[in-house]
Amino acid sequence: MKPGWREGNSIRLLENGEEFFPRVFGAIQRAQHNLLLETFILFDDDVGQALHAELLAAARRGVHIEMMVDGYGSPDLPDAFVNSLTAEGIRFVYYDPRPLVLGMRTNLFRRLHRKIVVADGDIAFVGGINYSAEHNASFGPQAKQDYAVEVKGPIVADIAAYVQQEIGSKRSGHRWWGTRRHRPAQNATPGDAQALLVWRDNGDHRDDIEQHYLEMLRTAKEDVIIANAYFFPGYRLLREMRNAARRGVRVRLIVQGEPDMPIVKVGAELLYSFLVKGDVEVYEYCRRPLHAKIAVKDRQWATVGSSNLDPLSLSLNLEANLMIHDRDFNQQVRDNLERLLQEDCRRVEESELPPQSWWQLSKNVVVFHFLRHFPAIAGWLPAHTPKLAEVPAPVQPEMETQDRMGTENEGAKF
Repeated sequence: MKPGWREGNSIRLLENGEEFFPRVFGAIQRAQHNLLLETFILFDDDVGQALHAELLAAARRGVHIEMMVDGYGSPDLPDAFVNSLTAEGIRFVYYDPRPLVLGMRTNLFRRLHRKIVVADGDIAFVGGINYSAEHNASFGPQAKQDYAVEVKGPIVADIAAYVQQEIGSKRSGHRWWGTRRHRPAQNATPGDAQALLVWRDNGDHRDDIEQHYLEMLRTAKEDVIIANAYFFPGYRLLREMRNAARRGVRVRLIVQGEPDMPIVKVGAELLYSFLVKGDVEVYEYCRRPLHAKIAVKDRQWATVGSSNLDPLSLSLNLEANLMIHDRDFNQQVRDNLERLLQEDCRRVEESELPPQSWWQLSKNVVVFHFLRHFPAIAGWLPAHTPKLAEVPAPVQPEMETQDRMGTENEGAKF
């Protein structure tokens, strides 16, 4: 089976932890055979403990579970947290775990940034929401605004096959995604309930997600809304946003107004003049930190996933997005983003942009290219070649005692 657009899917938008966690935990509770899970962040907090409990319960009723967690995003999981999972037969894999050097994490690049769950090959979740309490509104002013998608139907088989290959549980002589697509997989007959899994890696699919964004902007006819937490793309995408706006497409961009990291806003602000003066409407989301990676075009196309439009996601991280053709889902996304725009966003006006002197312009160009290319350059270093590390199941003390007693009894017989 080759990757492609799959027909006949059921697609549902999930907003924030309040909608996402109950749906995922419910799918785990109903799982009878197997479960696959990948995440960037898994914390030992209320949400992480709830996931931990659901995984243990599933494993104890015979569900085969494999999970992969990023070593940079989840560096502080207690041994007891992980060992209790592996003791129940859960396969737990760290992506690129590295020891601290002078108290600092060194695995800065090439992160596993995907967030995927597949239960029994029947239902899957793809998006940007991690397993941490900061994705719930109860976390407070720093709670993140984010999205995921729940899917059922033929696309789930593609997602499961991909995760199995990447987590190392499925070995085959031929990877059906092994040929690089220089252009996005085209949907010859756009309709409804159609979905396509798109990923970015550091091998054959380095720019697939970016190419889909570029194609989306080139073919837009009416309007585009992009909500992206860490927005600092390359010139090609910026140019296509302006080109679309100048041919009459209403292009709206939502970025962070209350960033979780100050440098995020500094980077985005470098692009404001270029975009606003090119007729792109730029909005800052000011209610709380924005963590979204979501976009919608015209009446059918939408995407939800883990990929930001920044140097890390576009040059180094392992990412996954779903591309979706569906009018009902498109409307779900559109209604949600329109609400954000009306209630929680501030438009960046041209009158408030700083004057562009030659010195300011030159400085912006230098900073832009440094920020844009530094992660990719650093990622060439051999020290940043990632590895998978499977956590072995712990030796149970009671089993050791039984083994010793059995040996002693056998010796007594002779």
